[in-house]
Parts: sequence; structure tokens; C-alpha cells
Amino acid sequence: MSTDLAHLLVIDDDARLRGLLQKFLARHGFLVTGARDAGHARRLLTGLDFDLIVLDVMMPGEDGIALCRALRESLAVPILLLTARGDTEDRIRGLEAGADDYLAKPFDPKELLLRISAVLRRQPNPEPEPARPKVLSLGAVRYDIARGEMWEGESQIRLTATESQLMRIFAARPGEPVSRARLVEELDRGGQSQERAVDVQITRLRRKFESDPRQPRYLQTVRGEGYMLAPD
Repeated sequence: MSTDLAHLLVIDDDARLRGLLQKFLARHGFLVTGARDAGHARRLLTGLDFDLIVLDVMMPGEDGIALCRALRESLAVPILLLTARGDTEDRIRGLEAGADDYLAKPFDPKELLLRISAVLRRQPNPEPEPARPKVLSLGAVRYDIARGEMWEGESQIRLTATESQLMRIFAARPGEPVSRARLVEELDRGGQSQERAVDVQITRLRRKFESDPRQPRYLQTVRGEGYMLAPD
């Protein structure tokens, strides 16, 4: 993948070194986030995506090799280990834990930069997202995704606030079943939006564009999975 604007996570309990690395890598075009220990890193990883992790091995508590091994169970992000130990056994332990590269301290920052760039170049470029349609066809009715508007010919079909929200949810994932529980969660209406209430809203929404709401063609019930919008 390209190194332009790659997002790096630097994990090191040494605040001074962590700060220096963040500044150095940022000057060379990377977006950099720092973490002071394994727990801090885990919290960041739950909410952010990173292109590469620079991970210090010698940390209090959960060390870098243990964290690397744990991350490898669920993440494919490349990991470059830093350590004050440069012997062969430690390098092997790091690579066996799933690290992509290994650099012993002290190191030249330029070498770190070259190694990061080399690891990133080995990563495949992500597949481009397929172009999503801007308008969904539902028989004689069309739904403008960007505007959140439903039309039949030159006449706009009025949608309630809940119907509009449902259409946005379904239009974001056409052809994919959405569970009733997920709809309750995404509608975010607390106690009012129980699953039975969602069923009522679905029935009302079907009347807006289905020729026979009792045998829906476009807003289908998927047994055991929920509801699915199936545009033409």
C-alpha cells in the first residue's frame, strides 16, 4: 500500500521516546497516534483503524511480544517490534508472535523510517469500494439515497421521520437482511422502538411503494433474519 497518510500507532511506555518518534514520523508524512501501554493501545484499537503498529517489547505489565501475539488473533495490521534486546532468540520470539519486522534499540530513526516504508509497500492496496447507486428503483417508485426522498413519476411520496430512517438503513445495505433487533438499535428510540413496533412501521412503509403490501416484492421478510430491501 502507499505510505501517503498512513496511520501509525506507536506503543511505548517511554514518553520521551514516544513523543520523539511521533514528531519524526509525522514530519515524514505519516499520521501518528501514541499509546503508553498495552491497555491504552487496546482502547485506541477498538475505535480507530491503523495501517501499521510500532510496538516496544520492553513494557511493564503486558509486554510487546504478548500484545503482538494477542493482536494477531484478530488483526492483520502489520507490526514492527522495537526492543533493547537484539539477540537472535528475541528476534525469533517476536517473529513467531506475528511481527512483520524487528528493530533493536538503539536505532537510527532513518532506518526505522525505511523499515516502516518497506513493510507498508508489501501490504496489498485495498480493493476499491464498488460504486454505490445513487437512486434505488422499486418498481414504479424510485428512492434518492442522497436526498432521502421517494418519488413516483413527478410526485414525491411523503415519508414520516421513522419511515425515512428505515429507508436510510435499508438503502445503506441493499440485498442484505437487517435483523429486527438491529433496526430497534439503529432507530434508537428506546422503549418505544421494540421489535413489534418495528413490524408495524415496516407494514406502513411497504404501503408507500409495494403494489401488494401483503406480498411484498421489494421490502422482503427474510425468515429468521429480519427484513431486506431488494431493489430492481
